[in-house]
Amino acid sequence: MKRRSREKLVIGWREWVALPELGIEKIKVKVDTGARTSALHAYRVKRFERDGKGYVRFYVHPIQRRKRPEIRCEAPLIDERIVISSNGKPEHRYVIETRVEIGGRSWPIEVTLTNRDEMSFRMLLGRQALRRRLVVDPGRSYRLTAAKRSRRTKKTKETAA
Repeated sequence: MKRRSREKLVIGWREWVALPELGIEKIKVKVDTGARTSALHAYRVKRFERDGKGYVRFYVHPIQRRKRPEIRCEAPLIDERIVISSNGKPEHRYVIETRVEIGGRSWPIEVTLTNRDEMSFRMLLGRQALRRRLVVDPGRSYRLTAAKRSRRTKKTKETAA
């Protein structure tokens, strides 16, 4: 039996990742083993042609509940799909391929573009992005990346001491 040179990384049910090809240095993701494809919060999505090939231009607010920063992105269009959203309704989505970085590793993933403004996480990391590379510890968060501690969390811990 051939042994793989790389062990699978163990990640928590939420992590920080980067999407460098889109100019996104960090975005908090929810790891969603129920979703086949990853999904990214995108708005003002426009399809256009460049050199006879399909592209999409879109904007991203990478931080939850914040309108800034606003990042303008462009990527080649690799597909268009009907996806059943979390509310059970079919939705037309554009699909792009981009690199994800987590835990010092990087690889290409497929991402659907959808408005996730009302959702808690700006991005879902689906099964295809995890496959053969990552294992999820559902009882942990931020195994590979540091979480920002809020003032409330700090006070609670200080008060408890």
